Amino acid sequence: MELIIASNPDPDSRLPYLLWVPLGQGLVFRTSGTWPRTKALYCHAVSAAEWPGEPEVVERIELQSCIRRGAAVDVVAARSRENRSQLVYTTARGRDVVFWQSARTRKQARPGVRTPAARAAGIVELPIVIDSRERYAYDFAGKSVRTARRVLPCGDYGLVVDDRLAAAVERKSLSDFTSSLLSGRLKYQLTELAGLPRAAVVVEDRYSQIYTGTHAKPATVADAIAEVQIAFPNVPVVFCDTRKLAQEYTYRYLAACQSWFSSNTDIAARLGDDHELAAAPAQPGPSTAEVRAWARENGFGVPARGRLRPEVWSAWSAAHRS
Repeated sequence: MELIIASNPDPDSRLPYLLWVPLGQGLVFRTSGTWPRTKALYCHAVSAAEWPGEPEVVERIELQSCIRRGAAVDVVAARSRENRSQLVYTTARGRDVVFWQSARTRKQARPGVRTPAARAAGIVELPIVIDSRERYAYDFAGKSVRTARRVLPCGDYGLVVDDRLAAAVERKSLSDFTSSLLSGRLKYQLTELAGLPRAAVVVEDRYSQIYTGTHAKPATVADAIAEVQIAFPNVPVVFCDTRKLAQEYTYRYLAACQSWFSSNTDIAARLGDDHELAAAPAQPGPSTAEVRAWARENGFGVPARGRLRPEVWSAWSAAHRS
């Protein structure tokens, strides 16, 4: 049993993918993404006849189960992470709609608070540099922000002064934070962040959630958090409940850093060569799904899932070098 995601052949549609759900004779939707990782995805239900005879498959996801439960379809993928999601039938502005969501995106969509619209530190347009390796970056929608992509020596979001990294925020999901903490990788990242005048780590979940984990003893995780905070007191670790609130904290933290640097110009003058930014492409690299779709359009034989051969990546790079 598989859930199939294919490219939408309709060039006029704003929803780039078709989703085939193995329920009954098959349900077909137009949708905006391949899995609800960072936000709920809007889906437009269409007839099964719209599914192409020879679809351009982007991804096949093996399923453990796919069951209709009232106004929702529960989908459980046969993998350990990002495995549970729902297709929820609801109404919005008087019309029937479908949203594809996971438990995480549902919680993050309704954090129970409304973030303020006021400009952080009164800055008209805050320049934020996003690490080009950050796959699901914050968009800072509704904020007075101008973003650019560069390779950052540390952190995922940074403030640049005279082409040197002056402040940074490292973003972590709770699972990534826990695994990097216990593996020791986080200590290397904190060592790099501690070399900046200002830096922070933001976790997209509540602190209380570390006590509900099943892959590591909660006491071990809690002790490790306390230890890194003692070892790196100038790099705070901030738990922000949801991705939306973590984005809000990142925006206001970097705005406060900008204001602080404006008042302490001697700090910026002491930034050394270690803070210099390397040249980087203006946009992040493509996803495997994007390269897979391009390869098929250009006559390369590629599998429906799994890794792509190095020559396929090389061909993509050569074709997009300009």
